Amino acid sequence: MFSCRGPRRRGHIPCLAFARPAAVSFPAPLRRYNATSSTDKPFYVTTPIFYPNARPHIGHLHSLVTADIIARFQRISNPSRPVVFLTGTDEHGLKMQQAAQTKGVSPLEWCDIISAEFRKLGERANVSSTMFMRTTQPRHRETVEHVWRTLMAQGLLYKDTYEGYYSTTDECFYPPSRVSPHPTLPDTKISIETGSIVEWSSEVNYKFRLSTFRDALLMHYSIASELNANAEDGLVSRGVHPGVYQNAVIQDLKMESLEDLSVSRPRDRIGWGIPVPGDPSQTVYVWFDALLVYLSGVGYPLAGTTAWPPDVQVVGKDIVRFHAIYLPAILQALNLPMPKTLLSHAHWTAGQKKMSKSLGNVADPIEAMDDFGVDPVRFYLARVGGRWRDDVDWSEEQLRKHADEIRNLFGNYFLRVTSKAIRQRAGTAISISSEKPSFQSLLAQQFSGLNLSTTSSTSTLDLEGCKPSTNEEIVALLDNLGGLVSGHMKNLEVADALHAIMMILRHANALLTILAPWSDAHRPNVALSCYLTALETLRITGILLQPFVPHTSEKLLNGLGAPVEERSIDYARVGRGNVGGDSVMDISGVKLFEMSRK
Repeated sequence: MFSCRGPRRRGHIPCLAFARPAAVSFPAPLRRYNATSSTDKPFYVTTPIFYPNARPHIGHLHSLVTADIIARFQRISNPSRPVVFLTGTDEHGLKMQQAAQTKGVSPLEWCDIISAEFRKLGERANVSSTMFMRTTQPRHRETVEHVWRTLMAQGLLYKDTYEGYYSTTDECFYPPSRVSPHPTLPDTKISIETGSIVEWSSEVNYKFRLSTFRDALLMHYSIASELNANAEDGLVSRGVHPGVYQNAVIQDLKMESLEDLSVSRPRDRIGWGIPVPGDPSQTVYVWFDALLVYLSGVGYPLAGTTAWPPDVQVVGKDIVRFHAIYLPAILQALNLPMPKTLLSHAHWTAGQKKMSKSLGNVADPIEAMDDFGVDPVRFYLARVGGRWRDDVDWSEEQLRKHADEIRNLFGNYFLRVTSKAIRQRAGTAISISSEKPSFQSLLAQQFSGLNLSTTSSTSTLDLEGCKPSTNEEIVALLDNLGGLVSGHMKNLEVADALHAIMMILRHANALLTILAPWSDAHRPNVALSCYLTALETLRITGILLQPFVPHTSEKLLNGLGAPVEERSIDYARVGRGNVGGDSVMDISGVKLFEMSRK
């Protein structure tokens, strides 16, 4: 069923290509399309394709910011590798049709209005997407029609009567194994994944032979789990991340027969959607349509070099099945490479309850950014929501707490370090010379006795347990910070990466208070050592914080005078980059954050 050439050996990574089922034949694609899993291709990251039947909420912003952090970190890790970052809106289906009727406008007019809200959310949050796709775009329709015809030609689509549980809210069918009794309503069933009410339905539509791909899917995820478990240092993530979701997918594939998937609806029931090619009585199922936007966004099926496959796809936990089972089966049928990693995050709740308009507990992301600032909200989402597994309760109190954390440890630290008192005392320690010494030369002189090449690698545990009492100890920790953060980010441990940066800043702030370089009780040389250590701490943490709080980091690095070409991860090592331009003693602190409205 699955084979790779040559014997397996320790350290060898087997290919993750699917084995083709013997039950059907796979003719060549109708048009040539070049795809590669090589790192020479652009790095491709995607968000969910948001369903805009209502205005965006904080969960949408969380997905956007998560994908943006990954994209921005990739840019500073490998500046020569282009990043393709796709987001967009899924605009077909019954709910969009009904919402437009309620508003008294056409479906497309409503899509134009509400889709713009999602585009504005990304712009407001400083999300660096390179592409905003809409499923109503002609180029996307061309992709859907091409895929449909390809699957029909391969005998993978057939017309039949479909019977099963249908959720109007989710706009999808569920097999009996995916529904359960409603906890309070008698004779009512709900989706296990989403909690939406389902009703028994019977209708004629087209089905995709999903059952054909069960064994290949199971093999793929089983091998991905094995590779993750045996990876050196654990710095890898394949398949579905975190592993708890991948394990759930594997168990589902083992326990279920994987019934064929309904991929169309009668057009007299759902008229707002792409007509089935060759059968105008049917509309392409909205989820089948939406999943193909990841392909249409990078030009499929037109010929040419492409970003496919995605390196990271960010989704909410409620749509893992669509992205971990349905999309991969379609890709196998098209003979296309698999996405490397599907990152699934948990949900945001309010008062431990799912956010909903009916309960009036939906957190408005625009309002939150207006009240607390864009970067503090981004920081909060990553700091609290970047562990993926457990639902997170939205709290303005917690948002305020973490906004204060980044303001104090990062923003106020910059102002403290560059105070006139510290700069004057540090300046008197510099010997009079005809040439102004550079920051790098001063740093090298100050820590000439510290051999950074012999310092052990820093771990998060080290940062938690240590209490640096000298500038040399801070510098030693700082030199390893870039590697620690990169390791966390490679494994998509966003919250852990951010935590490591904040621990360094916490230690640096505490040490500055203890050493009090502004005090006349210390020699000027102490002030100089503190000043240089603090500037290097700010420079390196400023580089590493760019993906998380991009605007604030840019203000900080500009204020330090750090050259633009020295802001990649390669420069996040002690002594690698410069600050201050002509005179390191002339750096003046700037206010990095505005005051919160709340």
